[in-house]
Amino acid sequence: MPERRKTARKTVSKKTATKPVPEPQKPLPFPEAVRRAVRAIPRGEVRSYSQVALYAGRPGAARGVGRELKTLENVPWWRVIRSDGVLAPPVAAEQARRLKAEGVRLEGQGTHWRVQR
Repeated sequence: MPERRKTARKTVSKKTATKPVPEPQKPLPFPEAVRRAVRAIPRGEVRSYSQVALYAGRPGAARGVGRELKTLENVPWWRVIRSDGVLAPPVAAEQARRLKAEGVRLEGQGTHWRVQR
């Protein structure tokens, strides 16, 4: 009868056990990232297009934010303004009305509005 060898068992404690490394998450598609960034803007506050781009993970994509806001639905688009505080003339009157309703202080009239900081 062959002789059996005793082998030492290697025990692993819970403290020293290696945990599986989670796979890195894929970045969100740009439209979804913009949607989340804009929805995160609290009532009565505004962000610039460039700030939204930064929060969406694409610094420098301010024009892309503007393009996405034209197509996205159910987002408070009126909370996104130009970096100099001026509202975009094509939507300035509607944007000013909505911002005033949220308590944002504005100055101007017609299509020329600026957020007071």
